[in-house]
Amino acid sequence: MPLNDYGQPVGDAVAWTTGDPLVPVTLTGRTCCLEPLGERHIDGLYAALCVDSPPSIWTYLPSGPFSDRESFAAMVAELRATPALVPFAVVLPDGSPAGIATYLRIDHVNGTAEVGHITHGSALQRTTAATEAMFLMATHAFDVRGLRRYEWKCDSLNEPSRRAADRLGFTFEGVFRKAAVYKNRNRDTAWFSIVDDEWPGIRAAFQRWLDPANFDDHGRQRAPLTTKEE
Repeated sequence: MPLNDYGQPVGDAVAWTTGDPLVPVTLTGRTCCLEPLGERHIDGLYAALCVDSPPSIWTYLPSGPFSDRESFAAMVAELRATPALVPFAVVLPDGSPAGIATYLRIDHVNGTAEVGHITHGSALQRTTAATEAMFLMATHAFDVRGLRRYEWKCDSLNEPSRRAADRLGFTFEGVFRKAAVYKNRNRDTAWFSIVDDEWPGIRAAFQRWLDPANFDDHGRQRAPLTTKEE
């Protein structure tokens, strides 16, 4: 550990400069495409998230469920209008939008951002596309925009989200107690992250898993995604 002139331990020197900002951009993969969230997605997303999916998908999100298109469209408009938030629609190969994910809490000066507001409809959950969407966003954050740190946060009681973070290569960092109030209830927030020196190994694990050879004729994986060393 380096010491300063006074004999105090200090952080390692960093040869890093602020990268380009995260802005709306289309990210294209084999099983899905992430498009900047727009009005053209509203009807399809309302059907996927509010009609064809159970209301329980909204339990750990700050808004929803929505019983009508107008209130859902208002939520989408708020996401699009919020500064320092870059929302995407997750679009399947047939052109149908099936989910939402965003970059948020973007700090260009320090090279950090969070992935959040992840809302997967029933047709997207537990699919290759759902995993590839997260890979596309992380790849763009690290490899194109040069982030140093990429975060995932969720209600500490949201066990599926915690399992997803671990599977996708994020490291659990702890729980911030009484971090927020939403839907008139307390939220203790679980924090996870990937940092830039971990990313090459995690990226390679994603690439192995996403290789078409890893899937049989029915689209079932031959080997699971393993982003952590045993």
